[in-house]
Amino acid sequence: MTMDCLACGSPVTLEVGPDRPLSTSLSDAILAAEEDEHIEVTRDCWDCGWHETRALRVTSIDTTAGDETAIERAALIGEITNELGAIRSVDTLKETLAAIRRQRDTDPARTDSDDITE
Repeated sequence: MTMDCLACGSPVTLEVGPDRPLSTSLSDAILAAEEDEHIEVTRDCWDCGWHETRALRVTSIDTTAGDETAIERAALIGEITNELGAIRSVDTLKETLAAIRRQRDTDPARTDSDDITE
């Protein structure tokens, strides 16, 4: 999301706080918020010095039920991706990929099992 300065029209930076990493997006902060949590949003223009801080408070959270299996699967894929991103050794990544492929080949719950003839 690109925002422009209300005073001079230049691009502004947006920071979400408190106690969040600088890279946190506003949408991520809102989706991760708990009820009664406070979120500060700060916008700054580095050209003219304009500054604004807004305080948001989450008063209630309404969610719709999703497919629990899909949600759990997405969370696990995200966790696995994060772990893989931390591995620096190319050999370790190759071994991990090979192990995943071996597991997939022997997994009875494969989604493409309809293609297998008995």
